[in-house]
Amino acid sequence: MFENFTFENPQFFWLFLLLPLAIGWYIWKRNKQQAVLKISSIRGFKASTSWITKLKPLLFIIRLIALSLIITALARPRTIDVSTKTNTTKGIDIVMSIDVSASMLAKDLRPNRLEALKEVAAEFIKDRPSDRIGLVVYAGESFTKTPITSDKSIVLSSLKDVKYDNVLENGTAIGMGLATSVNRLKDSKAKSKVIILLTDGSNNAGFIDPKIASELAVEYGIKTYTIGIGTNGMALAPVAIMPDGSFQYGRVQVEIDEKLLKEIAKVTGGKYFRATDNKKLQQIYQEIDKLERTDIEEFKFYNYEEKFRSLALLALFLIFVEFLLRYTVFRSFI
Repeated sequence: MFENFTFENPQFFWLFLLLPLAIGWYIWKRNKQQAVLKISSIRGFKASTSWITKLKPLLFIIRLIALSLIITALARPRTIDVSTKTNTTKGIDIVMSIDVSASMLAKDLRPNRLEALKEVAAEFIKDRPSDRIGLVVYAGESFTKTPITSDKSIVLSSLKDVKYDNVLENGTAIGMGLATSVNRLKDSKAKSKVIILLTDGSNNAGFIDPKIASELAVEYGIKTYTIGIGTNGMALAPVAIMPDGSFQYGRVQVEIDEKLLKEIAKVTGGKYFRATDNKKLQQIYQEIDKLERTDIEEFKFYNYEEKFRSLALLALFLIFVEFLLRYTVFRSFI
């Protein structure tokens, strides 16, 4: 009810401290004004109490209420109606290029690298309401999972479906993943075009050299952030497929071509990151989110409706009533 209710001059509420003083003064003065008559007996007097006499304190109460209303009016109560108009500039087009090779099932991130990535990437997508986002997946080859779109529900649904299913040729074709991402963005009219390329290995498949793909990104003005995912040293990763289709896990050396990823990022004007655990991966996407922001201009319009007038008028009315009663009904008692 009072959500949009404010006081322009709340310092006047300090005047309420005068009310207890006024009450004390009234009690002291009233006792002083009462005459005392000492007699031996009141048997000859008829006891009678007038209701008008009992109502004498009503005048002081009316005066206190009027004073309270005046103090509140001085504080200038008002309601605020806020309307907002948002002007969004051309957003950013982003392609998330995700390595889905078998090594992404390694368990050095919880529950594995791919699932950890999907969880963090989903939050990143939700935090980009003004941008268009697409998905590219790659292993030994690459394909577009989702073209760039502003419909985040489609992107999130596609991301949820990303998994290792042995459909793509095994291997890590970083050049293919980057080139496919460039192809999705080359005709974009967005003010900024960005690729977030994530891998846990080195380029060992595909027919497009990563350096050629990065040169294409530069030609089309596409910035590339690269992420190497995987702990330092050994990790529990798939080493074979059992007859029932499940994976046999073993300790393998984590080998990420950081030199290549750093070069791709440097050439395209991006940045290289290394995610060795879930927390670090989350921090990386948060940092990229801060680095690439869409400018949103927000205009707020405030409509104020003053409420002090009615309080002031009511206070004047009570003062008039108190004055009228004092010099009419209560005249002979005060």
